[in-house]
Amino acid sequence: MNALVATNRNFKLAARLLGLDSKLEKSLLIPFREIKVECTIPKDDGTLASFVGFRVQHDNARGPMKGGIRYHPEVEHDEVNALAQLMTWKTAVANIPYGGAKGGIGCDPRDLSISELERLTRVFTQKIHDLIGIHADVPAPDMGTGPQTMAWMLDEYSKFHGYSPAVVTGKPIDLGGSLGRDAATGRGVLFATEALLNEHGKAISGQKFVIQGFGNVGSWAARLIHEKGGKIVAVSDITGAIKNSKGIDIPRLLNHVKENKGVKGFEGADSLDPESILVEDCDILIPAALGGIINRENANEIKAKFIIEAANHPTDPEADEILSKKGVIILPDIYANSGGVTVSYFEWVQNIQGFLWDEEKVNNELKTYMTKAFKDVKKMCQVHNCDLRMGAFTLGVNRVARATVMRGWEA
Repeated sequence: MNALVATNRNFKLAARLLGLDSKLEKSLLIPFREIKVECTIPKDDGTLASFVGFRVQHDNARGPMKGGIRYHPEVEHDEVNALAQLMTWKTAVANIPYGGAKGGIGCDPRDLSISELERLTRVFTQKIHDLIGIHADVPAPDMGTGPQTMAWMLDEYSKFHGYSPAVVTGKPIDLGGSLGRDAATGRGVLFATEALLNEHGKAISGQKFVIQGFGNVGSWAARLIHEKGGKIVAVSDITGAIKNSKGIDIPRLLNHVKENKGVKGFEGADSLDPESILVEDCDILIPAALGGIINRENANEIKAKFIIEAANHPTDPEADEILSKKGVIILPDIYANSGGVTVSYFEWVQNIQGFLWDEEKVNNELKTYMTKAFKDVKKMCQVHNCDLRMGAFTLGVNRVARATVMRGWEA
C-alpha cells in the first residue's frame, strides 16, 4: 500500500475515534503548501543535469513546520506528502512546538560528486529560501543528506537573509549543531524500547534483537542496545545481511563498516539472505531502513514479539492486522523514531538562545521527552481502547486539532 494512502487511513481512523467534525478533519488533512521546483546544475563534465525538488509544508498550527530533506531516486510527490503529514503528528506526539513538513530531490547521491551535490543543494535552497525560515519551516537531514548538506543550505539561505543558524538543524557542531544530534534518533529508539519493555516487566539486557538497516539510525541503535546488554543476532544494510545466534560483536562490526562501507564480509558472523532478515528468530525486530518492508507477504513469518519502527512507515496496514492477531506489539514510527526531531528542537532552541548545551543535558532531556510521550500514548490507548499505533495517532491528531480550533482556523 502506498505510504500516503496508509497515512491517510491511519489519520481517518484516529479522527473517527476522536469524533472530529468532518470539516475539521478535511482541513487537517490538506497540506498548507506544496512546492515543486526544477533544479538544473552544471555537472563536473560540463553537461547540464535537471532534477525535481519537492517541499510539502503540511501544517503549522502548533509552530514552525519541521521535516527532513532526502536525496533518493524514489523521492516523489505522494511519498513526500505522506512523510510531511507524519511529521505533523510526530512533533505533536513528542509535544514539541512544531508542525510538519518534508522535502527532497529525486536523485541518487552516490552518482553525484561532492561539488555536484553542493551545487544541487544551493540551487534547491535558492528556489525555496523565501518559503522556509526560523519561524516558518526548518529543514533537517534525512536519507541521503547529512550535516554537510545542512551547512550548504544554511550558507545559501544566509546570503539572502543574513546569518541564520536556526533555519536548519542537524548542522555540523562548528556551525551551531547540537551535541548528541548524530545519535539522537538511535538513542530515542533505545529510550522508546526501554519504555515499552518496562511496561511488560522486561529490560534490554538479554533480549535478542534483529536490526534491518545499518545507516545512522540502525548503527546507533545497535551500539546503544549492545552497551545495555542486548544481544543483536542479525543485521542488514544495502550491501547484505549477517547473523550470529550468539550475538554480533557490535564495536567490531562498526569498525568493519567504517573500513568496508557495509556489513558484507564481516568475519564475526555468517552471511544471510537479506530478504529473510525480517523473519529471523528474535524477541525484538527493529526495521530501520525504507518504508513498506513489512507486508502481508512476510507478516505471518515474523517471529519477533515486539517491533520497534525506527524507519518511517515500515509496516503496511495489512501487515498491521496480521501481526495484531498474532499478538505482536508494534511501537509506531511517529513515536519510536521521534528522537531525531526532538533533538533537532533542542538544537533550534540552542541556536535561538545562542547557548550551547552539553551532551549530558541533551541526552537527559531526550530521555525525559521520550518517557513522557510514551506515557501520553499509553493514556490514549486506555481512553480509546486501541493499540499503540492508534494511541499515538489519536494523541498527535488531537493536539493538532485543538491548536487549530483555538487559533480559529477550523473550516
